[in-house]
Amino acid sequence: MDRESRHQCLIYDGAPSEQLPALAATLQRKLNEGYRCLYLNSRPMVAGMRSLLSAKGMDVANEIANGRLILSSEPTTSADGSFDVTLMLHKLEEVLDLAVNDGCKGLWATGDMTWEFGSEKNLDKLAEYERRLEELMRRREELCGICQYHVDSLPREATRHGLLTHRTIFINETLTRLNPHYVSSKLLGGLLANSSELDQTLTELCQLQKSRP
Repeated sequence: MDRESRHQCLIYDGAPSEQLPALAATLQRKLNEGYRCLYLNSRPMVAGMRSLLSAKGMDVANEIANGRLILSSEPTTSADGSFDVTLMLHKLEEVLDLAVNDGCKGLWATGDMTWEFGSEKNLDKLAEYERRLEELMRRREELCGICQYHVDSLPREATRHGLLTHRTIFINETLTRLNPHYVSSKLLGGLLANSSELDQTLTELCQLQKSRP
């Protein structure tokens, strides 16, 4: 995975469980490459990931016990229950530091933005999170991962923002695409207002997800 493809987004519609096979295959590959892997999602999705990895022949309990695999449904929130950007990024870098200190190549992480933000639909906070996550990835080349955007459960502005702020788009475990819509978060400005082209791309990406083998 090259430098520009370390921060990817997965944009999809339909049941989140339909994305598990591609994510599980990617997670397994990253484990084989020497990364510690972190999967963040709701309890049902974590259970689904655990079951799928087991079905693929992985000794999940052993991978968790030896620290190579982390499956977590623990939300990262502030005292008032809202998503805490600073706390989330701090914990992410803390896990990264531990992985590197333990001799891992780095940390591969994936989480679903709908679950991470919960009922809070704060686009400004989402923008801050993606901007600071990109800064962290530029500073720490050992970090890579996929941000998952579920168009059925996120505001349209959030998925447009996700499309604009990721250099590459995850299609499946063997295919990623350079994102022609990518812009630096510092240059977003009024781009979100010009939504027709972005919406067309979002629709095409969802259709592509459904048509994959």
